[in-house]
Amino acid sequence: MTSVRTGPPSRLLVFAVTAMALLNNSVLMSSTPEILESFGEPIGRAGMLIAAGTVIGIVAAPAIGFLADRYGRKRVLVPCLLVFGVFGSLGGFSPSFGWLLAVRVVQGLGSAGLINLVVVLITDHWSGTERTRLLGQNSAVITAVLAVFPFLGGATTDLFGWRWNFAYYGLALVVGAVVARSLHDPWEGRTDPVGRQLRDALAELSVPVNAMAIVLGSLTFFVMFGVFLTLIPIHLDEVFGLGPTKRGIVAAVPAVTSTATALVVTWFRARMSIRAMVAVGLGVFAAAFVAMGLGNLWLLVAAAAVYGLAEGATIPTLQDLVAEQAPERLRGALMAFWVASVRIGQTTGPLVVGVAIGWWTTGTVLVAAGVVVAGIALTVGRSRILPTARLPQDRSQ
Repeated sequence: MTSVRTGPPSRLLVFAVTAMALLNNSVLMSSTPEILESFGEPIGRAGMLIAAGTVIGIVAAPAIGFLADRYGRKRVLVPCLLVFGVFGSLGGFSPSFGWLLAVRVVQGLGSAGLINLVVVLITDHWSGTERTRLLGQNSAVITAVLAVFPFLGGATTDLFGWRWNFAYYGLALVVGAVVARSLHDPWEGRTDPVGRQLRDALAELSVPVNAMAIVLGSLTFFVMFGVFLTLIPIHLDEVFGLGPTKRGIVAAVPAVTSTATALVVTWFRARMSIRAMVAVGLGVFAAAFVAMGLGNLWLLVAAAAVYGLAEGATIPTLQDLVAEQAPERLRGALMAFWVASVRIGQTTGPLVVGVAIGWWTTGTVLVAAGVVVAGIALTVGRSRILPTARLPQDRSQ
């Protein structure tokens, strides 16, 4: 198996695929109360609505990674975008809550391969500090759209109704057409037995640094999708009485800080180790959640801005760590395992939060989440598993 190096893909195209992946849940976040109300469902089922779009990715993401290593990146990426766009759009015609959940499960099959294939494409064509920089830019796209899409979804719900949000998924068909036409994929597929490919990939998972990076990826997205993107809109509705558009504006607050941090992640990596960056990022998550749970609306908004710092620093650092560790012939599979762990976090986070708010107030859940994440941050900081090396300062400017 070899891959012939040619010119790298368009960065704009890479970022467009990333945006489609994040469209999966974020455009619906601000409209969750309205969707549930229209079907006569209790607020406790908010987690089910969000988790339906990610649950299949737990199994599908590794499979997609294996296929990308075996048959090529483009041959897998285009069908993923097609499935995501078609079934995502169908959600707007759902006659019942059960139908909506079923359509979103199939939609999630398409989205399962998008983030990991983007990172694989980046790692295939860039290396060293440039790869770290580009992963930071890609994470800036992630954090930006996680802020913009909830606002867009909230405004669309206020103006036209929640069903119109599903029209945005049709954009994936446009991106898929551009990928099919313009992405040059010189990857030569593997010819060795599938069993050997699987054994090699599982062997990489047994490496402690890989295993920890995968677990921390799951935790980070558990926090993002469970605590912030699922719980905060409900907290803003129940405690402060904010409507969909205003909830979307608050959800957009972390965009500035998270995007700015991700864009200069190489500067931080030249001065802090991966271990320190991840531990500090988790600590910032923890402090922000406690402040959100205890404070008034203005303190919550300020804490949301601080929360964005952790997003911008943690996501690209973990992605770069996995990319650096992965052998080229197993890159798609190892990144897919990381994305599968992300899907576990995206799926279990909303479900756990949905159960928790059935027992406790939203403020209590926020504070409890902060305390738990603080404990994990201390554990990561004391661990000797994550690397302590820094990027050379003269190459990070």
